[in-house]
Amino acid sequence: MDPILEARQLELHFGGLQVLTGVDFQISGSEIVAVIGPNGAGKTSLMNCVNGFYRPQGGQIVFKGKDITRLPPYKIAELGISRTFQNIELYTGLSTLDNLMAARHIRLKRGAFWGAVFFGPTRKEEIAHREFVEDIIDLLDLEPIRKSLVGLLPYGQRKRVELGRALATEPDLLLLDEPMTGMNVEEKEDMARFILDISELKHTPMILVEHDMEVVSDICHRCVVLDFGRKIAEGLPEEIKQLPEVVRAYLGAEEEEEENVA
Repeated sequence: MDPILEARQLELHFGGLQVLTGVDFQISGSEIVAVIGPNGAGKTSLMNCVNGFYRPQGGQIVFKGKDITRLPPYKIAELGISRTFQNIELYTGLSTLDNLMAARHIRLKRGAFWGAVFFGPTRKEEIAHREFVEDIIDLLDLEPIRKSLVGLLPYGQRKRVELGRALATEPDLLLLDEPMTGMNVEEKEDMARFILDISELKHTPMILVEHDMEVVSDICHRCVVLDFGRKIAEGLPEEIKQLPEVVRAYLGAEEEEEENVA
């Protein structure tokens, strides 16, 4: 199967700081691919390159056969790439429902004039957008908080709203940057279930940045491992966890030797 997204020899640096060096990876079908590695490995920077926040100095990113390496973020979103953020980025003064509806703006076909008139075709379009958002509310179990101000919600629920907002753009590829960071065990289980539901029901491919290897093993099909901006391994989660270079990247050479002695 042809990849929906392919990154080729990505190079990213900020002044003298090399962030990504020759990174290659691809995602096909409805895969869930995890990007893992220690802090500072370049995981979020890679995501920022894919959705246009950063522009790599070298290499190429191809999405659905189109080179998107130099496109601005809003153009990439229109093409079908959506994401969540490590630090929650929501409209805290709006309700859950309004946050989801706000994400539909890239699918609006009527201009400001028709929006002001709100009659005929514009009204039908509004109804269609609301029906789409209602499906997301049902899928992510957001009904109890649909009218709640997002800024007053607990952390775990805000993470779920952010996932819903990403889905509201009708993505062909979903980027999830540490969607379970800061959650308790129950919240992580819920989020993992929602991610699997999205994969099963919508067949949306996903790139997931995550530190919890147990979660990665449970829900991901494949792993890409970064260390100091380089890809050091790629494969099935269970295989990746056993590789000495991956253990060394997470624990450090000295700690690995101590574990072997013990």
